[in-house]
Amino acid sequence: MRTGPGRLALVAVAGAVAAAAGCTEFSYISKTYVGLPPQVVTIGCNDPYEVYDQRQQRKVLIVSNSLREIAGCGLEGKDPALTRRRRFSEAAATYLKETARETCTIVGETVFTDLQTEFVYSCAEPIEKPGTKVPRLPGRY
Repeated sequence: MRTGPGRLALVAVAGAVAAAAGCTEFSYISKTYVGLPPQVVTIGCNDPYEVYDQRQQRKVLIVSNSLREIAGCGLEGKDPALTRRRRFSEAAATYLKETARETCTIVGETVFTDLQTEFVYSCAEPIEKPGTKVPRLPGRY
């Protein structure tokens, strides 16, 4: 099993979710996303977001960080909450496009915290079998 900074970051973020939003969300995120390798997608003025893709369930968890939510590019001193939904949705759509899933569309959204939003997507193609080699974002961890 692979461990690394991304996995540790997800565990830390999941822990913060438990403290902020209760054990239900923490349990759900742990069961659904821990163990998946993170990828990074950039939007706007190179704002990076971590993406955890649960391909078998067709769900992605988009993770920001508190510094970006306070001082991220493109905010121009405005409240980050005013653009959060648009930014997270753009990150999810960009991720699907960059991983060769242009036929996929976002069909649902669950906001866990200001730093984590899950998107459910639907695709024309059938779900890949477990273990299928799938495209990853080039040059990203």
